[in-house]
Amino acid sequence: MSEVKRPPSSGESGRWTRIVTARPRLSLLLALVVTALAVLAGGGVADRMGSGGWEDPDARSTYAAEVLEREFPGSQPNLLLLVDAAGPGAAGVDDPAVAAEAERLTAQLASEQGVAGVGSYWRTHLPALRSENGRQALIAARVLGDEKTRAAVLERIAPRYRGGHGPVSVSLGGPVAVQREVTTTIQEDLLRAEVIALPVTLVLLVIVFGSAVAALLPLGVGIVAILGTNAVLRGLTEFTDVSVFAQNLTTALGLGLAIDYALFIVRRFREELAAGRDPVAAVGATLRTAGRTVLFSALTVAVSLSAMLFFPMYFLRSFAYAGVAVVLLAAAAALILLPAALVLLGERVNSFDLRRLWRLRRGRSGAGAGKPDAAPGGETGRGWARTTALVMRRAPLFAIATTAGLLFLGLPFLGVKFGTVDDRQLPETATSHLVQQQIRDGFPGSPGAGLTVLAEGAAGPADLAAYRERLAALPGVRVDGPVGSPARPGYAYFSVVTDGEPVGQQAQDLVGVVRKVDAPFDTAVTGQAAVLVDAQKAIAEKLPAALALVVLATLLLVFLLTGSVLIPVQAVLLNALSLTAMFGAVVWVFQDGHLSGPLSFTSTGDIETTLPVLMFCIAFGLSMDYGVFLISRIKEEYERTGDHEGAVRTGLVRTGGLITAAAVILAVVMVAIGSSRVTNTKMLGLGIALAVLMDALVVRSLLVPAVMKLTGRATWWAPGPLRRLHERFGLSEGESAPTAPQAAGEAPGETPEPDRIPAGSR
Repeated sequence: MSEVKRPPSSGESGRWTRIVTARPRLSLLLALVVTALAVLAGGGVADRMGSGGWEDPDARSTYAAEVLEREFPGSQPNLLLLVDAAGPGAAGVDDPAVAAEAERLTAQLASEQGVAGVGSYWRTHLPALRSENGRQALIAARVLGDEKTRAAVLERIAPRYRGGHGPVSVSLGGPVAVQREVTTTIQEDLLRAEVIALPVTLVLLVIVFGSAVAALLPLGVGIVAILGTNAVLRGLTEFTDVSVFAQNLTTALGLGLAIDYALFIVRRFREELAAGRDPVAAVGATLRTAGRTVLFSALTVAVSLSAMLFFPMYFLRSFAYAGVAVVLLAAAAALILLPAALVLLGERVNSFDLRRLWRLRRGRSGAGAGKPDAAPGGETGRGWARTTALVMRRAPLFAIATTAGLLFLGLPFLGVKFGTVDDRQLPETATSHLVQQQIRDGFPGSPGAGLTVLAEGAAGPADLAAYRERLAALPGVRVDGPVGSPARPGYAYFSVVTDGEPVGQQAQDLVGVVRKVDAPFDTAVTGQAAVLVDAQKAIAEKLPAALALVVLATLLLVFLLTGSVLIPVQAVLLNALSLTAMFGAVVWVFQDGHLSGPLSFTSTGDIETTLPVLMFCIAFGLSMDYGVFLISRIKEEYERTGDHEGAVRTGLVRTGGLITAAAVILAVVMVAIGSSRVTNTKMLGLGIALAVLMDALVVRSLLVPAVMKLTGRATWWAPGPLRRLHERFGLSEGESAPTAPQAAGEAPGETPEPDRIPAGSR
């Protein structure tokens, strides 16, 4: 008769253990070769990435922009040369010497390959192209092609224009210059973040493990995941657009999740060694327990990140590419390479045990001094035990107070305003930011700041004139045009300009009004505000499906892990609640600009439209990562003892220190990413760091035990059909935990259960 409680797929676990332990040296050698190939394949990936991707490629605004670039390149200039007549004796931009040099530069720019639609103040005498003080004026042009082509053209021509030219000096601005400077700034900031994060992470790992050898293992897993993901992204750039911002996620998750997974596996391996198993048997037990949890956690994080594939913007899709790749590679490295290394190291995984050396130095060596020490020690275990006991005694109070506090922190998000990315993402000292700021402050208008209406199939001058009159009748607008195409009579465009911010609410409202104006021909509206409106519409349309994927997949996966109906619902609700502080802080800090001085950024008064979606998917996935670690241990204890409250207490005691250490290390990595000079990257890094800490220190430590105390044994209930479904297809850690080692020989990240603390211990 078959055993009902037989761990699912234990045979598969045994075969997997034999595979990864049979040839450990060969496995590591192959990994080294593959990593070296990944370095070669991923080289120069950032140079092939784009810095845009916020627009909906299927929107009418995108279609209009593409047609206008083809038919009227000068209608939407993306390169601006700010000509400053500040030389000695110069009378301003109308000085003959200044005008002659500016005309020469205009003609030279018009002759450049890949540049079209060149115009200037000196050719058109448009007031919008001349500063109000008469000391500066603009040369405007359109750099043709996709992002990579435009970046290459700018790199080629910029040195010929930037700097002094006789009576004038020239600075480069416009979207092309801004995007290029964003890309180079991110590359520099990412390198600096890695230089900061790696040594700090190593120090923290040494503190957590107490062993220099064990501390190096998670870093190795992270480096393999990062390099492998760079190679994946480099391959994807051959087929699709990939955002340069995705590299930040690669570094953050590559280090963070690799450390999480390695902490969990190495901790369990050391526990198995302390229980008397040989290295191969210890690896087998580790893969059947912690290994299965790591695989399960990786799947939940990957599903959460894959939800961004629903959205058409390649900015969001790029994070899905990078996130899913780095999560799966980190899990693969942790489940293949790490066990091979542990088999070879065996007891030497505890080499350079700093805690043992510290005890010996203080004369505290004795029984158990030669065994691996705990991290944290027994005192920390008692601290977690006391905290959990207090929370469960006052469960209603902690549940209500914690929930209310988190909701209060999220209140600022109710006032969120959405906008688009512009030059103010860059630091105030960035050249393209300085140019754009001078245009905003000193010019009566800005090329491309209003709406542009494309007219296709125009019947004739009378129809165009009638349509222009309807546009001009709209309140608070100025209409220029129509401008027709000499080569294609069926095309024309109008410029619609209004006061206020280019993407402010007034401009967004105007988009809808203009689109409703009757016309005897096809029209399409584009411009910054139109792109923003279409992006918001695309996100609103796709968001329900993306959320449904995340929620349903989470419910299913957590059910397969626990066999409970209530725990998956708790996981979704508590994970969502843990994100409130992040969203509230994003609005309070970055939209409202309360910490713009200390954090060195320029507040634009809004949040880029795609950022909340991105931050939700990342933070929700990471919250599930920690939730799976905690739930799997609680379930293991509950199956072993049948004591619900005891299982919750023991689960918190045994994983509290581990989850807190992992969260602190990941937060350090995210803060290093958040030190970027680009505002969106700063917002992403600091926001995720806050979400991770709130989840580990508040939700997992206070809210989860309080809620599980209130739900009691009903936490584990499931109707008969679902219970049988779980028994057949569900996942589990495969075997109960080994007997806890004595206090002096605690495994890393573990703490003694309260009732197993040796008598007389402090």
